[in-house]
Amino acid sequence: MNSIRNVAIIAHVDHGKTTLVDALLRQSQTKLGKQFSETSELIMDSNDLEKERGITIFSKNASIVWKGTKINIIDTPGHADFGGEVERVLKMADGCLLLVDAKEGPMPQTRFVLKRALELKHKIIVVINKIDKTDARIQHVLNKTFDLFLELGADEESAYFPTIYCSSKLGKAGKEPDLEKMTDISPIFEAILENIPQPSGNPNLPLQMLVTSISGDNFKGRIATGRIYNGSLKTGQEITHINRSGVMKKYRLTTLLTFQGLERIETTEAGAGDIVAIAGIPDITIGETIADATKPEALPLLEIEEPTVRMTFSVNTSPFAGKEGEFKTSRQIQERLYKELETDVALRVEETTAGWIVSGRGELHLAILIERMRREGYEFQVSRPQVIEKKVNGILLTPFERVFMEVPEEYSGVVMQKMGLRHGAFQDMSSDEGVVSMEFIISTKDLFGFRSEFISDTHGLGIINASFLEYRQDPGSLYTRDRGSLIAHENGITKLYGLIAAQGRGDLFIGPSTPVYAGQVVGQNSRVDDIRVNVCKEKQQTNHRSSGEGVSEHFNTPKLVTLEDALEYIDDSELVEVTPKNIRIRKINRNSY
Repeated sequence: MNSIRNVAIIAHVDHGKTTLVDALLRQSQTKLGKQFSETSELIMDSNDLEKERGITIFSKNASIVWKGTKINIIDTPGHADFGGEVERVLKMADGCLLLVDAKEGPMPQTRFVLKRALELKHKIIVVINKIDKTDARIQHVLNKTFDLFLELGADEESAYFPTIYCSSKLGKAGKEPDLEKMTDISPIFEAILENIPQPSGNPNLPLQMLVTSISGDNFKGRIATGRIYNGSLKTGQEITHINRSGVMKKYRLTTLLTFQGLERIETTEAGAGDIVAIAGIPDITIGETIADATKPEALPLLEIEEPTVRMTFSVNTSPFAGKEGEFKTSRQIQERLYKELETDVALRVEETTAGWIVSGRGELHLAILIERMRREGYEFQVSRPQVIEKKVNGILLTPFERVFMEVPEEYSGVVMQKMGLRHGAFQDMSSDEGVVSMEFIISTKDLFGFRSEFISDTHGLGIINASFLEYRQDPGSLYTRDRGSLIAHENGITKLYGLIAAQGRGDLFIGPSTPVYAGQVVGQNSRVDDIRVNVCKEKQQTNHRSSGEGVSEHFNTPKLVTLEDALEYIDDSELVEVTPKNIRIRKINRNSY
């Protein structure tokens, strides 16, 4: 099969990208593995975390055959913390589907990816999705998308993009925004064949393949996925691996895999332009070249993004240590962290006397690693996230982020006030149908802890997105938490009587009948300082009572603290204790409480 198309899908979180790929796979009659064909769930979000959060974390490949053409579809992460993976994915593609929600329009996270795609001169097909929604604003969204293209410096050819209207949930698409006239998803396939060029590459030149992602396999070892730019690959062929330092080593290719549906299947040969996976090279990593054995020539290296945030992971030392986790020793935690380095090139792990300093691309990047470890049965504790600063010519530089927010008009004042307190530099503002869009530039360390505040300030109706901008001179000032913690002063089981007395001091994180220990944070004080509370206190029994005593006392529902909430909440004197069953916040120095 000589005809190939390589297409990346760009979309903001929750705009229906995964649902669309699902419809494309099912309607193309692609042979799916048994585990996919018998399920009604979204095929691409195969990871539990992805299903729960509704985001794509790991980019995945799928392959569809439509009218004799092989279409390689590359799913890109929609979150800014995985931006490095997005850039690598775009190198494999020759064109993109830009998926836009018919109500929300193009969102901040699509800007970064679209900008990179336009810089690479990729042909863009705009797919306006969710047109079946009752509050869809199709023409408005189309105009906004056109404005975005012009804003990002698109040339005339790119700005006049082909448009497809679609409801991926119903599995229908068409060139006009009329659901009645739509029958299936085939107009998207036709637009791909018509607008996206065949991959360039000469099968007669010496072999060149660029590695864009790495995965692990218990039997095959490291599996490198990438695109063949020139030449061809055969099983058993002798190849040269050129690493990041330019060192060349020869290997024999043991396994060559291609994609069919979502599965990797073994094949004997693949040609220029195709996306394949290979095994048999033990120390290969992202951005390196697989070249011809006789005429090895390296392709330009892919840059691996620098981490901007770090945390200290350590063995759990709380009184409940070892009771809830399966893997809790330092050896087990260290092995798991080093195993993660094999597939996540944006991660760094450094061993210290206090534990391990783990550095990543942002709070979400590290939070997802912690959540995955927790679900696998690991028990450990982590410190407050810290930004990674650097000195250039004696000047201290700190990472800054560009923050985009959309909030209902009545909450815009409080959001601007909070961003002012955090030293956010106001950039732009626009209002449309009662929704205010704002843009700020703020240092990463001043942004820590803002998301949970933002959600409560906007009553859950606000949308916030941040993407790394650049390193700038450290402004010196730092926003600090304006409320202290409520700390349990003894070990025991919480009692309703003690909790009702404590809730007058602030907001509680736990309910009755919960085991706690001295030094554990059980709530947030309404004042600046920390305060000890007795949440295990019981009501003393007497042999007489007055009528109606205790009836009027009301216990407020405690605030449920998620992992992200805990990481945003803690200050430098606190730790988050992570176990498969619980997320707890505790003071580092428990004995002083």
